[in-house]
Amino acid sequence: MFYWRQQLATGPGPGYIRMKSRRFVVSLITKDNDFQMEQASSARAAASSLGVEAEILFADGNAITQSTQILKQVQAPPDQRPAGIIVEPVGGTALPQVARAASAAEIGWAVLNREADYIADVRKTSKTPVFSVSNDQRQVGEIQARQFAALLPQGGAILYIQGPSDHFATRERTSGLQSALHASIQVTTLRAQWTEESARRCIESWLSLTSGRKTNIALVGAQNDSMAIGARKALLGVAHPVERESWLAVPYTGVDGVPSTGQAWVRAGTLKATVITPPTAGEAITLMVQALQRGVAPPERSFLGARSFPPVEKLSPASTEV
Repeated sequence: MFYWRQQLATGPGPGYIRMKSRRFVVSLITKDNDFQMEQASSARAAASSLGVEAEILFADGNAITQSTQILKQVQAPPDQRPAGIIVEPVGGTALPQVARAASAAEIGWAVLNREADYIADVRKTSKTPVFSVSNDQRQVGEIQARQFAALLPQGGAILYIQGPSDHFATRERTSGLQSALHASIQVTTLRAQWTEESARRCIESWLSLTSGRKTNIALVGAQNDSMAIGARKALLGVAHPVERESWLAVPYTGVDGVPSTGQAWVRAGTLKATVITPPTAGEAITLMVQALQRGVAPPERSFLGARSFPPVEKLSPASTEV
């Protein structure tokens, strides 16, 4: 079951201005990631159900591109500005200066899947909703640790592919994993950029090292499904047939659990498990529209929970090592 956790609302809800536009801008990281595409779909669906418009912008993984795209919306003539901006930041910051500019322009602001310490301060004077909606990223890492323990009850070495070092989800998922990981499981960590192609490249670099070839890996885990698939493709692309068969027998796991990709890959046996993280963009649009229509301040922070797919208790132990 998913759970929903909210911080108590603070700030001047009844003082919000009336919604001047029915257009909302959703700024996402990249098209090259299944969860980001699910975010876009959830935003469109929520907007449609509420009778508003969601305009989706993709930043192509570039923080400068993202801030430029958003500032163009903020600095537009008043009658061309959106009612609100929902952003999943590319880089290590949650765009505090852009958020303040949006608030000053009387545009609502919501941050997805990121810590944004400035929100409480901006809410004090904002005439529009300012808040965040995130998955519980630490919980995601804890679930992965339980999956690894179920798949490797005797322990063993795993290859773990993280996202970018400056990303909030990377840090929180890693922290959750480390807090719950059994001592018998040893982790070799690699880093990629949330995409299949970046994971494929990092695995190929790792395989080129003698240490990589000699490591007995019992499981390959990644912080999202796209990277898990990229790692699997790279490992199954090795030249030696015996080595390739060994990598084929190793379980692969990921995160996001989008129905058409992650969950489908688990059902097909391509991945052994994933962690379903529900999209947050649709929830953010719903909260923002309701706040603007009703004059009720949304919670400063809202969290959506995650769950293992399949359930951890249904995972059978892996039996083969490379």
